[in-house]
Amino acid sequence: MALIRWQPFQEIETLQRDMNRLFHRLGSVDEEGTRSAFVPAAELQETSDAVHLSLEIPGMDARDLDIQVAADSVSISGERREESKSEEAGMTRTEFRCGRFQRVIPLPARIQNTNVQADYEDGILKLTLPKAEEEKNKVVKVDLG
Repeated sequence: MALIRWQPFQEIETLQRDMNRLFHRLGSVDEEGTRSAFVPAAELQETSDAVHLSLEIPGMDARDLDIQVAADSVSISGERREESKSEEAGMTRTEFRCGRFQRVIPLPARIQNTNVQADYEDGILKLTLPKAEEEKNKVVKVDLG
């Protein structure tokens, strides 16, 4: 008879992986307890004059997006509603896909939130967030002593 060593922590890790997979498949849940369909991927680039933010939000109309810009963060939310219909051999098949999303992205520098430029084309939202003047001229002295 062979002895099998019981490893409780390995079982906990397996359970955690399974739960993470389940929640990923179901979609995330926001603060209000509503299910979010997705969280858009974001790319952030900082130059000397501005912060450039790109988000991948395919299949949405610009009018369904809500963009709010503070001096130190950007909040983007929206609601997707899709319907597809197909007819074959006298049968109609209709599928609905909908869901809300919200993403708050902290910014690496303070910006002038009154001069933000936005462009939404082919499912990509591009925001150009100009830095505040005090951030552009900010020089920090480093003391090695």
